[in-house]
Amino acid sequence: MERSMSINPLAHLFDGVSDVIAEIERRGETGADQPVDARAEIMSLHPEGIDLVVAQVIEETASTRTFRMRRPGGGELPPFLAGQYISLNVRIGDVLTNRPFSISSSPAVRDSYDLTVRRLKGGRVSNHLIDTVTVGHRFTSGGPVGAFSHNPLFHGDDVVFLAGGSGVAPAMSMIRDIVDRGLSRRMTLVYGSRRAEDVIFRDELDGITDRQPNIRVHHVISQPGRGWKGAAGPLDAGLITSLLGPLAGRMTYLCGPSSKYDFLVKELESLGHPRRRIRVEAGNVAKPPPTDPRWPTVLDPRGEVTVTVRGRKSVSIPRGQALLEGLEDNGLRPKASCRSGECSMCRVRICSGEVYHAEEARLRMSDRQFGFAHSCVAYPLTDLEIDF
Repeated sequence: MERSMSINPLAHLFDGVSDVIAEIERRGETGADQPVDARAEIMSLHPEGIDLVVAQVIEETASTRTFRMRRPGGGELPPFLAGQYISLNVRIGDVLTNRPFSISSSPAVRDSYDLTVRRLKGGRVSNHLIDTVTVGHRFTSGGPVGAFSHNPLFHGDDVVFLAGGSGVAPAMSMIRDIVDRGLSRRMTLVYGSRRAEDVIFRDELDGITDRQPNIRVHHVISQPGRGWKGAAGPLDAGLITSLLGPLAGRMTYLCGPSSKYDFLVKELESLGHPRRRIRVEAGNVAKPPPTDPRWPTVLDPRGEVTVTVRGRKSVSIPRGQALLEGLEDNGLRPKASCRSGECSMCRVRICSGEVYHAEEARLRMSDRQFGFAHSCVAYPLTDLEIDF
């Protein structure tokens, strides 16, 4: 009882503190900080793999589907934070690959994950899912991961989300979380789409804003047709100001086409919004060569090099293809999750040769010291020998 009284005054600081208190008290009854079978409890919350089956396919727009995933035998899925993703393993022909997809459903819903996928020009996995996947298809995935989520202690209770296209998926999860849990957090979504008919979740968003005064949604259409009465793009500093007013102290999240990130960050900074108050969802946004201006121009990205995996085989990979993708295409598969250079799960050791890292690579000091590359954003400049 004394422990509860000493912590309860914190209840006003962030949502969910009562659950934390209850867990501390439950474990306190055993006289230990960890339960007896700690590994079993940890694996139930953070499994290395999950078996999933498509329970429902929802047509959101002409180019977008939501795949509702459940356990084959039913039951609860591991918990997640709104804004996190799972890395879905997908077989396309003879190639087994994976892609991170943000969960668009509410964390309060534990029997399914909604993955909202939009058709992309040249999208290898997204287009395959939209064109071929039906109810009953089975997949495996990693557990929910990612740091693109709301931290109640540091992000405050008044947040802004700038989304484009299917980048609305994590925003939708955050909004549904607020609604389902009755949170007091205020959230304003500015959602950009090419045309009015491309807006994902439009009816649901309209219904939520009618009922929830703490949630506001502004649609911005870049190619407005006749009759459109809302905001028209492009989204820039002027339009951001007119829609949102002062940004001081408000955490701002960005998720959408990666080509817009640099521009939007600069526009926000031009309004005096500090970079530390801007969070970017980095999933799969690395600039491929020769788009990245740092690419050595004397090297043809179409030229092939030989990559030898110790103890296995040698394969040919174009310089302009990410090492991870080249290995997967040849039946060699390092573990991978974010595919954007952040999580480091796809690290391989460079025994000889030279690679080029996209600027998104979050290399650790130890990676540089011991010769590890993040293969999802590493490109082979020369013949390589690697190990993983």
